Amino acid sequence: MVNRIVLIGRLTRDPELRTTTTGKNFVNFSIAVQKRIKPQDPNERDADFFNIKAWGQTAEYVSNYLAKGRLVAVDGRLETRKYTDKEGINREIFEIVADNVNGLDRPRDDAGSTAASERSSGGSSRSAAPAPAPEEYDPFADD
Repeated sequence: MVNRIVLIGRLTRDPELRTTTTGKNFVNFSIAVQKRIKPQDPNERDADFFNIKAWGQTAEYVSNYLAKGRLVAVDGRLETRKYTDKEGINREIFEIVADNVNGLDRPRDDAGSTAASERSSGGSSRSAAPAPAPEEYDPFADD
């Protein structure tokens, strides 16, 4: 039996690192994955949205180096959880538990990525080289 999910999409919000009562780190985030075929109905979304949870070092990586809008690859598995909400209604949740998360693009040099760049640089105010133009960017080149 196989339970494997591989997704490539953009983060829809900044991830927040949390800690369980037992001291384990985890992060919840969501990504939007563009549909291959645009819907004919203009009211229908052209992307699917997935809730993702990551634990341990993967959670720390996501929290420290990724931010809203970043393109990521997620490799994980689908999990379901059942619970009863405050009103006594039985609910079921489907979420992806990420084993690996990789950033596929570089952070943008705008105000929206300031928090992520400060976190990744340890809060120092080092000046970074400007990002290459899109036609010059090679994601597989050695830095």
